[in-house]
Amino acid sequence: MNSPLRLGIAGLGTVGAGVVKIVRQKANLLAARAGRPVVITAVSARSRDKDRGVNISDYAWEDDPVALARRADVDVFIELMGGSDGPAKAATEAAIAAGKDVVTANKALLAHHGQELAEAAEAADCVIRFEAAVAGGIPVVKALTEGLAGNDISRVMGVMNGTCNYILTRMQSSGLPYDVVFEEANQLGYLEADPTLDVGGIDAGHKLALLAAIAFGTRVNFAGVTLEGIERVTIEDINHAADMGFRIKLLGVCQMTGRGLEQRMSPCLVPASSPLGQLEGGTNMVVLEGDNVEQIVLRGPGAGMGPTASAVMGDVMDIARGFRLPCFGQPAAGLAPAKPARTTTPAPYYLRIGLEDKPGALAKVAMVLGEAGISIDRMRQYQHEEATAPVLIMTHKATRDALEAALADITRLDVVDGTPVALRIEAT
Repeated sequence: MNSPLRLGIAGLGTVGAGVVKIVRQKANLLAARAGRPVVITAVSARSRDKDRGVNISDYAWEDDPVALARRADVDVFIELMGGSDGPAKAATEAAIAAGKDVVTANKALLAHHGQELAEAAEAADCVIRFEAAVAGGIPVVKALTEGLAGNDISRVMGVMNGTCNYILTRMQSSGLPYDVVFEEANQLGYLEADPTLDVGGIDAGHKLALLAAIAFGTRVNFAGVTLEGIERVTIEDINHAADMGFRIKLLGVCQMTGRGLEQRMSPCLVPASSPLGQLEGGTNMVVLEGDNVEQIVLRGPGAGMGPTASAVMGDVMDIARGFRLPCFGQPAAGLAPAKPARTTTPAPYYLRIGLEDKPGALAKVAMVLGEAGISIDRMRQYQHEEATAPVLIMTHKATRDALEAALADITRLDVVDGTPVALRIEAT
């Protein structure tokens, strides 16, 4: 097939402009690798006159992305607008109805509507590709759907939000508190317009839900992801964890258990010497575990113009070559509903508890833990000048249910000040 593959791009922000640059600057390379030219015919964005650092005057303009999706001279609709509903969803649905293939970087759209969009695409003999929606430039979707297709996946784990990793590693390296580094990240443009999407774990949770669907052959179930952000992590937690040989990461983990699909995104302690523990700045890392391949570690930039546009173009090139695959690696109709499961896998935990400096205070906490069947591995109390002493406890393996019951009782003790902080220690 030598006819050009014609692209329509909706959304000309950082990623959209990056895609335009690649198509314009690497036209000969793309044609050689795809066996056909890859061209842009039309674009759409909120403003036509904005300076994006790239020439778009050669392309037809549509104010309405739905109109762009329906154009007869567009073969592949590239959705880079973002948002789980609104124009992104309407335009994607219009593209599928018009028989267009779709490439998107929109993890929120697929996390909330992935199943229905996948079924619609397959009914229309279209494909939806979304490598750029998960972990930026890391080809983790391709790894799961293609390279590891001969494996039963046992666990997917990783750092999937570069902003949170930047904040946590910057706190560690600078000794600055969370609120100062948060504002620094905001000034650098790292945070979403709604920062909760980043620091609350929502953005990373969307990505985890998509990977879980591919890894375990289930329908996307973002509602089943247990979310906990990094807002309560203090510089004291960062320093105390480091003293004990750990780093704190916003870690996503999904695995199939006897009770159902466990999906969680939460700050965890990981060994400082592990690949995840050594991950710095805005970099992402995804660890895939399969029965035949054992463990694969993928590391790379999780965001930015070049890496994300590169992922978009990887999907475009597959379509240009004629490679077609169901959205989540297997027919959508065959995906099983995901039965959500709470975190049942036992693990050790890091606890930070503010105790009043009174005789017997620590004994009361130890008694509550013991009654819940939770044993203490090690414990530290740091020097303090206030009336409340920060006490750190690392437990032996315990279930989350047992820990939460114990923490509820500890909070009610008359010697405890504030709400205890509990962070899981994840084996990597």
